Amino acid sequence: MDDHILSREERIRESREFNLLSDVFLSVALDDAPACQHIIRILTGIEDLTVKEVRTQYVITKINSRTVRLDVLAEDSDGKLYQIEIQRQDTVDHPRRVRYYGALADSEFLAKGKEYYELPDRLQFYISETDIWKQGKTVYPVTKRLGKDGPEYDDGEYIVYVNAEVDDGSRIAKLMKYFKKADPDDNSEGDLSKRVHFLKCEEGGMDIMCEVAERIEARGRQQGEKRKARVTAQNLYQMGMSPEKIAQAVGEDISMVRQWLAEIKQ
Repeated sequence: MDDHILSREERIRESREFNLLSDVFLSVALDDAPACQHIIRILTGIEDLTVKEVRTQYVITKINSRTVRLDVLAEDSDGKLYQIEIQRQDTVDHPRRVRYYGALADSEFLAKGKEYYELPDRLQFYISETDIWKQGKTVYPVTKRLGKDGPEYDDGEYIVYVNAEVDDGSRIAKLMKYFKKADPDDNSEGDLSKRVHFLKCEEGGMDIMCEVAERIEARGRQQGEKRKARVTAQNLYQMGMSPEKIAQAVGEDISMVRQWLAEIKQ
């Protein structure tokens, strides 16, 4: 019994250190519509925007394609969609990741028999810990045009890269500073601050945070196992084993094994 109490206390202390650049903690925090609405209003600059529905850690599975888990997917009162994704790794192909996640999100909202004009507008906010584009800006909106000086190409998809490294003095930069600390005693971010305080300091919220800590620990173990499998796969390949046999040996999908092996060919 004592061990259980100590474990809970340790988890509570650990969870209070989480910030909003953790995709798991962000998802839990923004499962609250007012908190999510607060962030989207700042990111879009639309002060009267109303969030109607929020889905967090939303899994999209397609046959013969890679499963994705969207951190936050929200819908406003006009049916417009908002994706918020956290990315802390600098090693991924960011533009293609954004493209793939967006494509699967779109596929969820155009049912069979519907017309293309019924596909809702979608804004994707890709939030990184570092300035992945190295241009010294907090916000990088992606623009689409027909030709160099032609008219805007509007397909209803809008992508905005945001980072927590550069402080340009903007309102979004201020929000990113809050993301990095998520201090429960900082009430400067309205409904978002209320949600963070609830999760980190109030009884019902601390119960949730204990579960979050367990999920993050489990993910850490899974990532460690994945890293070991990757190194093993690459070693086996250099020893002459075929990709198919390697996939069987490490218990991983052949497509993932081929990705790992492609790294050592570069």
